[in-house]
Amino acid sequence: MEVLLLYFLFVNVLEFIITGYDKFLARKQKRRIPENTLFFLAFIGGSIGLLTAMLIFSHKTAKTSFIVKFIGIILIQIVIIYLTINHKI
Repeated sequence: MEVLLLYFLFVNVLEFIITGYDKFLARKQKRRIPENTLFFLAFIGGSIGLLTAMLIFSHKTAKTSFIVKFIGIILIQIVIIYLTINHKI
């Protein structure tokens, strides 16, 4: 269980840092972190890190397509957690 918690801590901190760095790059008008990278990290457990970074850095909060895809990832994670808790998968 400790390994799983450390994994989620690592992925969320990494996601938070990368999202903050992407905001920094956006302000400097430099080449950005691909959205697919942000989505991949969120999907493998970094949703809380991405959500926190979005709120703190006001990053990607006005981009509707990004928010819709992010909500989709969160819904998939909720379904996976529900099925895992109820021993369906």
